Amino acid sequence: MKHRIVVLGAGYAGAFAAGNLARRLSPTDTEITVVNAVPDFVERMRLHQLAIGQDLASRRLADVFAGTGIRLRLARVTGVDPERRTVALTGEDGEGELGYDTLLYALGSSVAHHGVPGVAEHAFDVAGLSSALRLRERLAGLGEGGTVLVVGEGLTGIEAATEFAESRPDLSVALAARGELGAWLSPKARRHVHRAFDRFGIAVHEHTAIEAVEPTRAVAADGTSIPADVTVWSAGFVVHPIAAASGLAVAETGQIVVDRTMRSVSHPDVYAAGDSAYAIGENGRPLPMSCASAGHTNMQATAAIIARLTGREVPTTALKYLGNHISLGRRDAIFQMVDGDVRSKSWYLGGRTAARLKSGVLTGAGWSIAHPTFGMPKRRRRLATAPDRAAVRAAA
Repeated sequence: MKHRIVVLGAGYAGAFAAGNLARRLSPTDTEITVVNAVPDFVERMRLHQLAIGQDLASRRLADVFAGTGIRLRLARVTGVDPERRTVALTGEDGEGELGYDTLLYALGSSVAHHGVPGVAEHAFDVAGLSSALRLRERLAGLGEGGTVLVVGEGLTGIEAATEFAESRPDLSVALAARGELGAWLSPKARRHVHRAFDRFGIAVHEHTAIEAVEPTRAVAADGTSIPADVTVWSAGFVVHPIAAASGLAVAETGQIVVDRTMRSVSHPDVYAAGDSAYAIGENGRPLPMSCASAGHTNMQATAAIIARLTGREVPTTALKYLGNHISLGRRDAIFQMVDGDVRSKSWYLGGRTAARLKSGVLTGAGWSIAHPTFGMPKRRRRLATAPDRAAVRAAA
């Protein structure tokens, strides 16, 4: 019997991990299945571009995984039973179950509503493909002078607001921030962001907590009404409750609590990567939900899975950040360097050079997803005997 590895989710973390596993493990011993709800790889970091009407290259997962030996199952995950080692699915073929020997949980996250009235009914977001396409249709229908309010001063909010304003100068774009815009940045980088907002004519409402969203406006905590034909909600992310409902050990956030190797602390046959993992970084703090975390955690998880299955010592990969990369439209960006405690350093890179660097990062990530077996060794690793694997698990 082949060892069954099931990867849930084919976002940045899941797709990278599946390709890495296929590249380094022998198909003679292993069977890798990827479960994803949609047939295309979704470049989440570009969804604000898609929403404003830009055309992005589409990568079908069937084409991405062709020739790799990876099996693709298009279905939605409805449950996980870690005791029986099964995953419950629903798709075009109806409901079913999929068994596994090793599970990599990488289902990602969705937009967090924080219980704010009206968000679910009236707001839009760029946290997923379907929601970004829904927003694209709505923005396309806005005429000159239409008002757009982006709620949230994080990376997603800043990138969305500047992208919308640059692509559609006929719209009136505003951003509502609970605190100060770019408060975590160095003073020079913060001024750079403010200059970009001024250049695009984006109105900034700082220290403004939105407590209700209505069809044509948003209402702040102090009662201030901000007109908005379209409200784009980017005030954080939340994971799906599947992990918590499964009996896996989870944090208050609902993320799966993992050890240094991304293995569940309650179920050793389960690993987590990306936004689904509650992992502690080298600074002693939980890794934030981000694409950078997806890279760190998927590399660590796959390295651990491969080592334990092949009877090798489990390596550790770095879990630290170099900085934040923020697009400010297509021709401007900043790259803010941070220290070991994720505090902004005085140095930052900005302007067209930073924009080209960000574009290169996104292009490189997309290329790597599209070529999952690039550099595949001529001989992939065979699984070790059961006693060898047990010895590695005991030593880890």
